[in-house]
Amino acid sequence: MRVQRHRCNRCKRTYSEESAWLVRRSWYARDVHRCAIDLWQHGGISLRRGAEFVRSIIGRQERWLLWHVLSRAPLEEERCHLAGSTVQRWLDGAGREAKRTVPGQLEGIGTSGRVGTDGLWARLRGGAQAVVLALVDNATGLLWPPVVAAEEKSEQSWRRLFERAKMAGLVLDDLRGVVSDGATGLAGCLQAMVKWVNHQRCVFHLWRNLSVELAKQVGKATTGLVGAAAQAVRRRVQRELVGLIRGVLDAICQGEAQLALAKLQAHQLGAELARLLESHLEAALVHLNAYNHGLMRVGPEWLWRDFRLRLSRGRNHATDARLERAALVWAIYRNFTPAQWRSERKRHYRRPGRSPLDMAGVPPGEISYLDALAI
Repeated sequence: MRVQRHRCNRCKRTYSEESAWLVRRSWYARDVHRCAIDLWQHGGISLRRGAEFVRSIIGRQERWLLWHVLSRAPLEEERCHLAGSTVQRWLDGAGREAKRTVPGQLEGIGTSGRVGTDGLWARLRGGAQAVVLALVDNATGLLWPPVVAAEEKSEQSWRRLFERAKMAGLVLDDLRGVVSDGATGLAGCLQAMVKWVNHQRCVFHLWRNLSVELAKQVGKATTGLVGAAAQAVRRRVQRELVGLIRGVLDAICQGEAQLALAKLQAHQLGAELARLLESHLEAALVHLNAYNHGLMRVGPEWLWRDFRLRLSRGRNHATDARLERAALVWAIYRNFTPAQWRSERKRHYRRPGRSPLDMAGVPPGEISYLDALAI
């Protein structure tokens, strides 16, 4: 499309009447940018396939000919040549915009005081690895701008996460409890920055840590037995030990947890399990305190479900900076996008039809994450 330029009679300078749908110095209009980025972000599709779908629709070529079997192939000058690398540049530009808006991005939005933290390891180009650290509100699901670090064990990595959240608008004085998988660097960070915040250990990870010892003790009970007799004993002992452990972790008060722990210790095969569980008992029951009422018992593992889809579909980030920019775009997308209304057979949504911003009291209305990213 040729854009007509005009000359001002007064100042003699030239100007053009710009359109909101035209992107300066781009071969493609704004709706093409938005469609390609949304295919990757919301559809979980790779850059190459996303570009192929957009090419098919624009040029009525490639897959378009599969959908419309009676259509003819376009002439060479009518074909669209959008490439996956171009879409990657658009995504990286959106990431730069997301990083620019981090200061004050969520300022004025309240928090429940109960947050969860977790990290996701990603493989970069050349075999290098990095971890994306995120902070999410338990009550609303609001995601604060994440950071990319080299490891989870470093206290400095977690400091960067809380400092970025503070820069985005999080009031640290409002925090009461944090649930995590027990990353070593996080404990030191909380003690240095927010020492009044209690640290809840993720119950799911405690179960996973106990699984090795549980299998070992069940194996002891079946020593010398074979066949159906060994299987029956294995099931009985495992059911007993799991029930005793569940009584400790699912207790409704500290006293009940101590009684359940004593029963586990009195079991002929539960002494070692009780010893391992006792060292984490206080951190596993933080959610029972009135000060931390409403704090979740599990870390936000569900947070990475959509992010993993994009990591596993052809996205190969060259540097930590590019991975962080992609994570910042994904965080804005998560905050603006409402959860699915309909529940599935094995999956139910805590906030059906509502976005985290809506739950936090600032519904975005007709504004989408693409508008927030100025795409």
